[in-house]
Amino acid sequence: MSSFDLKGRRAVITGGGRGMGFAVAKRFLESGAAVSLWDISDETLAKAAEALSPLGTVITQRVDVSDYSSVEAAAAETEQQLGGIELLVNSAGIAGVNVPVTEYPIETWYAVQNVNLNGIFHTCRAIVPIMQKSDYGRIANISSIAGKEGNPNASAYSVSKAAVIGLTKSLGKELATSNIRVNALCPAVIQTEMLDDVTDEQLAYMLSKIPMGRPGTVEEIAAMVSFMCSEDCSYTTGFVFDLSGGRATY
Repeated sequence: MSSFDLKGRRAVITGGGRGMGFAVAKRFLESGAAVSLWDISDETLAKAAEALSPLGTVITQRVDVSDYSSVEAAAAETEQQLGGIELLVNSAGIAGVNVPVTEYPIETWYAVQNVNLNGIFHTCRAIVPIMQKSDYGRIANISSIAGKEGNPNASAYSVSKAAVIGLTKSLGKELATSNIRVNALCPAVIQTEMLDDVTDEQLAYMLSKIPMGRPGTVEEIAAMVSFMCSEDCSYTTGFVFDLSGGRATY
């Protein structure tokens, strides 16, 4: 495995207890970073920390990213424990349900926006000032190909992920003259626990649009995010990287 040098870097990874976030945390630790896993489940965090601690410095924070006060407190605690934060990976997310707009539950719509979009706004608002203290940072926001194309019967998810792209581009330009880079990643279908919330019909539809004919893996996510969070990613900001098995056309 090739590795980007993250030695001495301190990372916050939301949704870090499982799936993409866990894979990113593992890769970061193997590359020399210390990581703070943020997740809403104490049980998930405990299992992840036990598995990852042999690889390096791992701390955990129970955080509800949809609640700014929870994020703000976790950011302050993480900064105190690790001594700073240079890397932020926003991988926490929920899928919602797969139904037409006319049947979409109001409460679920707001829940999806609050986690997928507001959660990223909250973490960036709380952590960017910490990065600015040392004028260095890398932010990787996990969006989705659905944010570019819009998946039918997945309106809340598609809208939230499109908004993540807009936030990434806006913040990237705001910070462009600093040494903080902000980019997004748009995966197609990735083999994670989130697929448990997707119907077989919806999954078949999504796979049918991927020329490679298979889901991506969390290891492929981690490899791309490692570059996005490295010093090598120095002249790219406000950009959207694709990880779509050939599905993306722009």
